[in-house]
Amino acid sequence: MECENVTSLLENFEIMGFLYPRDLKFPLLLFFFLMYLLSLFGNSLILTVVALDPNLHKPMYWFLCHLAIIDVMFSSVVVPKLISWLAEGNGVISFAGCVSQLFFFHFLGCTECFLYTVLALDRFLAICKPLRYSTIMNNRVCFCLSFGIWFGGSLHSAMETALTFHLPFGRRNQVTYTFCDIPAVQKLACADTSINEMVTLIDIGLVAMACFLLILTSYVYIISAILRIPTAQGKRRAFSTCSAHITLVVIYYAPTIYTYLRPASQDSFDGVLSMFYASGTPFINPLILTLRNKEMKVGVRKLCSRKTQCSLN
Repeated sequence: MECENVTSLLENFEIMGFLYPRDLKFPLLLFFFLMYLLSLFGNSLILTVVALDPNLHKPMYWFLCHLAIIDVMFSSVVVPKLISWLAEGNGVISFAGCVSQLFFFHFLGCTECFLYTVLALDRFLAICKPLRYSTIMNNRVCFCLSFGIWFGGSLHSAMETALTFHLPFGRRNQVTYTFCDIPAVQKLACADTSINEMVTLIDIGLVAMACFLLILTSYVYIISAILRIPTAQGKRRAFSTCSAHITLVVIYYAPTIYTYLRPASQDSFDGVLSMFYASGTPFINPLILTLRNKEMKVGVRKLCSRKTQCSLN
């Protein structure tokens, strides 16, 4: 009877999380709480700086604003429940809550995956086709690309969520991750999940790999174009902008490809890795974008000086 289809009776899932020494409970709770607050602050700062600085009203910063919005939502989908699990010692989440969490996690994750590819395209056009850049990357194209990445992410997530929760579930309700993700939820199903695993491999793992390869291909052309820039200052500026994007891509894609190219894996480390890119990347991204981007640093200084003048007046 364990694998009898009782999905209608399964009202809750229990988030098992990860094992940790009891004396680390408060430090972990404080760490994730501060990281969440700083990620909200950092991404909100990016949105504010870009909105107030006319020099940043460019396609690249338009897309970086989308990245900041995604990161705020991304961390809010996972981290509050993780904090609740650490604080209370249990992570009970309703069936509907698990469905919603899985949908929004993959919706935002896939949208971010497409967004990094668009950012690579933007940098390719800016560096390799500078004379045609403003003509190609106009407001209409930026809007269409933005709509496309959000629509593509929602379509992907709706399909994955429907496939996952169409499976029959028994009385097992213990999710071995810190949140509801496809590999962890599929393990609880009372049916053959090989088709779901194949779809996950193709739709998530290989799509992420394809986007990653497209980005790498773009940067092969970008780096070769940078090396042809005659001045050292021009090379440094181009490398500074591109290195920030490459760093973000590596941090995001490495755990994603590792996890979803192995959908049938039973490794508990996968859950910890998923938690890292769900909670860590929204915190790391603003740091990289503000510390390694000269124009963003100038914009932050302008905002701080404006705040100082207002307080003095």
